[in-house]
Amino acid sequence: MYDYYLGGKDHYVVDAEAAEQVLEHTPDARRFAHANRLFMHRAVRVLTREHGVRQFLDIGTGVPTEPNLHQVAQAEAAECRVFYADNDPIVLAHARALLRGTPEGRIAYVQADVREPKSILESYEARNTLDFDRPIALSLCALMHFVPDEHGAYEVVGELVDALPSGSFLVLSHGTTDFDPEGMARTQDVYVRAGIPIQLRSKARIARFFDGLELLPPGLAVTHRWHPEPDQPLADLTDAQAGFYGGVARKP
Repeated sequence: MYDYYLGGKDHYVVDAEAAEQVLEHTPDARRFAHANRLFMHRAVRVLTREHGVRQFLDIGTGVPTEPNLHQVAQAEAAECRVFYADNDPIVLAHARALLRGTPEGRIAYVQADVREPKSILESYEARNTLDFDRPIALSLCALMHFVPDEHGAYEVVGELVDALPSGSFLVLSHGTTDFDPEGMARTQDVYVRAGIPIQLRSKARIARFFDGLELLPPGLAVTHRWHPEPDQPLADLTDAQAGFYGGVARKP
């Protein structure tokens, strides 16, 4: 469905049908997806340029959509290492075919579920790609709203962050009910009927994912307002049209 919102071609008819149902209730869903994607790009650039980050762990990768995280990171620093994880076997097939990086850097991928952090953190691929003695940026973009509270959403993020060394970062974006509670409630119903667990959260509840971390300015913000760049696409969006909060925080 996310690929459909982004205008991609790697989805099934059932995905397109469900996405169209979402668009009936939330016409800005495509803008949500695009604004979220651009937030991820800017966060990666800020971390590589201003904080010297050279390692990224991206969970909930989705079907590769150019530019993907490794392309953004390695355009800034060719030696960047990027490790991807997703629970969708279709993503695995695409990743193997499409994820190619620089000779100086390294890219790897594992099929795993964020609700089982050890399956990611202790995988051979992760340990062979990332140096857990050096800072790592953990990217959880547009993912944690698919992990309801009863599935241990906050505990999952806590376990992932705990495994990272001091000086690492959490990049997280999350859909919210703050701007259109009724429309987003209907949108949640579409996902649930399609068999997809989802829990959109308020800003205060999203902020809990960053507990114990040091948020970078401007803090937790609507995605298009986080480090906007000159002449960036979608700069004229309203907060309701962006629909997601995003933030980047450092682990002390």
